[in-house]
Amino acid sequence: MARVLVDSPLPQLDRLFDYAVPRELVDSASAGVRVKVPLRTAGRTVEGWIVEIVDEEPSDRPLSDLDEVVSPVPVLPERLYALARRVADRSAGSASGVLKVAVPRRMVRAEKAYLSAGTVPTPHVDDVARAWACERLSIFPGAEDLLRTGGRGAMSAPPGVEPVTSEADGAHTPYVGSWAHILAAMAVEGLSRGRSTIIVVPDHRDQDQVEKVLRARLPDEAVVRSDARQSGPARYAAYLRVLADAPCVVVGNRSAVYAPAAALGAVIIWDDGDPLLAEPLSPGVHARDAALVRQEAEGCALVLAGLTRTTDVERLVSVGWLHEIAPARRVIPKTLLSATREGEGRGQRIPSAAFAAAREALQHGPVLVQVARPGYAPVLVCASCRHPARCAHCAGPLRAARHGAVPACGWCGRSAPAWTCVECAGTTLRMASSGSERTADELGRAFAGVRIVVADGEHPVTHVDGRPAVVVATRGAEPIAEGGYRAVVLLDAERMLLAEDLRIGESCLRWWSNAAALAAPGAPVHLVGVAGPVARAFATWNQPAYARAELAERAPLRMPPTVRVAALEGDRRAVTEALTTVRSDVDRLDDGSILGPVEAEGGGVRALVRFDYAVGPAVAQSLRSSLVAAALRSRKPAKGRVRTPGNTLRVRVDVPDLDL
Repeated sequence: MARVLVDSPLPQLDRLFDYAVPRELVDSASAGVRVKVPLRTAGRTVEGWIVEIVDEEPSDRPLSDLDEVVSPVPVLPERLYALARRVADRSAGSASGVLKVAVPRRMVRAEKAYLSAGTVPTPHVDDVARAWACERLSIFPGAEDLLRTGGRGAMSAPPGVEPVTSEADGAHTPYVGSWAHILAAMAVEGLSRGRSTIIVVPDHRDQDQVEKVLRARLPDEAVVRSDARQSGPARYAAYLRVLADAPCVVVGNRSAVYAPAAALGAVIIWDDGDPLLAEPLSPGVHARDAALVRQEAEGCALVLAGLTRTTDVERLVSVGWLHEIAPARRVIPKTLLSATREGEGRGQRIPSAAFAAAREALQHGPVLVQVARPGYAPVLVCASCRHPARCAHCAGPLRAARHGAVPACGWCGRSAPAWTCVECAGTTLRMASSGSERTADELGRAFAGVRIVVADGEHPVTHVDGRPAVVVATRGAEPIAEGGYRAVVLLDAERMLLAEDLRIGESCLRWWSNAAALAAPGAPVHLVGVAGPVARAFATWNQPAYARAELAERAPLRMPPTVRVAALEGDRRAVTEALTTVRSDVDRLDDGSILGPVEAEGGGVRALVRFDYAVGPAVAQSLRSSLVAAALRSRKPAKGRVRTPGNTLRVRVDVPDLDL
């Protein structure tokens, strides 16, 4: 008898179903393989995975037979199903939803190549690479012991950029962040002991940096790239390689946290505050949370590293769940808070001190200028009343592509040559903000004869050489300069802090710190136009202290991450019944734990449930039961009854802050 998990988004099907194994499939039907099975209620065939093969138990009802074995390769090892089950239970989701993120789609050609390749050899780590890894990790006392004993730690990575290899190894070598060397050293140390390591990074830029260091120290077959930007066959081939018994180093984006690597020694999450690590697909589990569940289940080491410290990580440090991994010698950039001096114009974007530092630095190499937005003039307002300029067709914001250009809508793309203000009937527009292109235009006039480089979403640049240049980049798009930037100027800081977001202080501190980390040793980093706790934390390079202060302020307000938050959306009946059920099931929830329901923008209602971590399993189980109950009500009704609309209830646990 085969116990099968069907691949279905329906919550009522999130359990194991028993099927009989016909005689012709006995040899190929094994645990972990993909199969097709019939569903009695639906009268159709769906795909699924065999979770286990057990002896058939006597029953009054005959079992349906497996319809087909899709592939003989066991792509769902027992450890991966156990992880998916635990992650799904924690988030009130389904195991098949987690596996849809973890297991790539089957590609026949890649599978045939894998079956014909034979056994994957165990990669060898030479003495030079092992000595390099030990030397790198020696600056963090206790790091090696934590990796060897399966501990949990929070690491504050050092700022700076370094070449991938030393000058003696080659005439020219690319530069990467110093943090990439530290993460690679942990992976090399683990592989030297025959243990696999999973390194999860937010995007391809971080991934490329770590890969360059790893491939310079390890054989190519030891490093496995896994990310959504790969083609289907390449991603599936990488997954099959990870399934092999030979240990490896997996480098990928958020889905790589589920990679079923053999002899897993450590999971490393880089920059967990980046929103790219939050999974948008149901059940929407953050890579950090999935890594925490995996560490507890498999006993591997866990390292949450970054240049800054999120409140989520600081909470785990404060309760003793994570240990601090601090360097023996603290390295910080030369950060300065720049403000407009007396006598300077209020509209002057760059204070004289920062401008003088940039001019001096350009004699020696490149200068980085960080701005908030791309484009030329992202925001236009009426010149008379300062009312935001909006499109007459869709009410979208008007933007200008260059000086003197006809404004165009940022939503529908329609141009507005004869725009009129709806407030005062004015016809003249004014640029209310400067994007990367306008800033580059202004700096090009200020620094005549100096090369200007624009780096943003439309102009991706990953590296610049060491020649003098002004690099204007949006947050997160800063290229790496050879030898580091000779000066860094952070503009639009005050505008960044105005965003309506619970974590905007954390985000700004992360954006500024990531840019400051690209500076050369001793190079000045000017933060323009802000003061207060965030600026002080940046100037002293004490990001954990800011995270602790944020936690202290949020605790009385019961805001995440001091508590967990679940969002319920759907029709009023389903949401109200779910709230009633969770109150009945979890008696530790008080009146302040339930917010809503209120009318939602897309129709229906929305409610929030705030709960402590200790009652998380009970809340998730209750919400899960409400999901199943609502789904069963939406099934095809008996003859003569009115059908209830589908998707009457949607639940997401640990809501991203942008949705609050």
